[in-house]
Amino acid sequence: MSHKKRNPKKLDTSRFLPMDIKDIKSRGWDQLDIIIVTGDAYVDHPGFGATIIGRVLEDAGFKVGIIAQPNWEDTKDFTKLGKPRLFFAVTSGNTDSMVSNYTPALKPRPKDMYSPGGKPGLRPSRAVVVYSNRLKQTYPDVPIIIGGIEASLRRFAEFDHWSGKVRQSILADAPADLLVYGMGELQTPEIARRLDSGEDIRNINEIPGTTWKLEVKKWKEAKENDQIPFPYVEMPSYNEVSKDKPTYAKAFKLMYDQQDPVRGITLVQPHPKTTIVQNPPMRQLSQKELDHVYDLPYTRREHPSYKEPVPALETVRVSITTHRGCFGSCSFCAIAQHQGRMITSRSIDSILREAELLTRMKEFKGNIIGVGGPSANMYAMKCKNWENKGACKDKLCLYPEPCPSMDTSHKENIEMLRQLREMPEVKRVFVSYGVRYDLALQDPEYITELCQYHVSGQLKIAPEHFSKSVTDCMKKPGREVFEKFAKIFKETNKRLNKDQYLVTFLMSGHPACTMDNMIELAEYIKATDRYTEQVQDFIPTPMTAATCMFHTGLDPFTGKPVYVATSRREKNIQRAMMHYRDPKNYGLIFEGLKNADRQDLIGNTWNCLIPRKGKNMFAPKR
Repeated sequence: MSHKKRNPKKLDTSRFLPMDIKDIKSRGWDQLDIIIVTGDAYVDHPGFGATIIGRVLEDAGFKVGIIAQPNWEDTKDFTKLGKPRLFFAVTSGNTDSMVSNYTPALKPRPKDMYSPGGKPGLRPSRAVVVYSNRLKQTYPDVPIIIGGIEASLRRFAEFDHWSGKVRQSILADAPADLLVYGMGELQTPEIARRLDSGEDIRNINEIPGTTWKLEVKKWKEAKENDQIPFPYVEMPSYNEVSKDKPTYAKAFKLMYDQQDPVRGITLVQPHPKTTIVQNPPMRQLSQKELDHVYDLPYTRREHPSYKEPVPALETVRVSITTHRGCFGSCSFCAIAQHQGRMITSRSIDSILREAELLTRMKEFKGNIIGVGGPSANMYAMKCKNWENKGACKDKLCLYPEPCPSMDTSHKENIEMLRQLREMPEVKRVFVSYGVRYDLALQDPEYITELCQYHVSGQLKIAPEHFSKSVTDCMKKPGREVFEKFAKIFKETNKRLNKDQYLVTFLMSGHPACTMDNMIELAEYIKATDRYTEQVQDFIPTPMTAATCMFHTGLDPFTGKPVYVATSRREKNIQRAMMHYRDPKNYGLIFEGLKNADRQDLIGNTWNCLIPRKGKNMFAPKR
């Protein structure tokens, strides 16, 4: 089928943030106040960080435009909207650009979910640094504010899996003036207002949730003269953490301990040519403020200039974000360092308003396909200590078991889901992923509601592993907790006369995971018939405890050694072990079993993972 070429003159872009000069002129503007440069395609949906910041700034009264996925080979695309009056805001997009561009095996990804048609190669590696350099080259006098996931999680010296070394803070590498870390809805308008009032960007250095640069000489003089006007912790310098792994682990622990808006204090990390200063985290949005962010006039569509859909939009188009934050503190996750451990939830009224908007979309078929946040069932949960003390420094909320101070009632969650499914235009409301099953076990009524109304045949959960030493390192609930939930899930569905199943997500190569652990996992999934395609190899992404362990071989919280599979061969074998049925993995699995002296699992008996050569265990069962 042939497709007619779109005529840009006929595109209605009036409801979107400006993407070209014609859009600016059509609004009667001569100049934008702020231009956002992003590595993602422009999708006007609250699931995209650059869009949220754009709409928040617009709501604050500023003229905002977006340059999406500019060609970074020259400066032409960076001039397409002209010179902003206040600043450029730069982000790599919803993911770190290195994660977007490369697989865990360091191979180029064949698809980019945040690009039109999934086309790869439309954003550079280390996008924040690249974009900032081009902007500084083009408009040397315009302030540059960097933010988003890539900038936020690289704000200190950080091990970089893709180069295999510790890199400087991104603020030391990029010619930017200020870094916004965390979600940014409070910091960014404040920066805009102060620049608008005539302040110099060099003097805007005390806003919570921002990181800034100080000259090396000035920092040394301030320390020597005891003239530092705020409480602070000086972290080991870039030179120290880049050369000594125990020192790197110490620095990570110092950073981790201060990522709380109630009790966190300023952190300072000297670098060779600058000093990085992180102000304490910004407070969380109130419920009223979070409601307002999601009430802003998003079109919930790709920009009409795109000729192909953006795949990432399809996964969230008819889903609803109900809350932010996660108190799970999984070792491999950086949400605690970005969104925080404390939960902020939208009101039920706000969620219903968004659901009503979804029902008016032509793509809406009656089903809301996802309702939740980083963990679906943490909605409206809170700890009695959060308001005055913040999240606990020396203990976790869910590991080794849920803390009694945490209100784990699902009552408000159940009520929210009930009101959604009672909307006349809504057929089904699915919570098909993101459920913390250790939390669900605290409230049997929630499990019943979930099974009766909100599972579409399969519920996706993430035990990640079934070996205790690995789940302990991950700070995840162990096998016995999973088995308890699986048993109740099965019994509940049987009682409700429903045919529904669990789909498990598993991970290989995580710190503390040995070949013996992977064999144990493979034996377990074979014995329990839980073979799954939902597996991944651990990726050492920035600012996670697991990445610190991967680089240093040390647990940063205890200082004790942790086993780490670092060779590509061993990581390939570990991953293959989860797919022991695949004939393509035979050689890797054979090698792994032989090296682990587990030849007892090679043969034709019921418990063997692979057959002896020449035998076919992969034939269908009779």
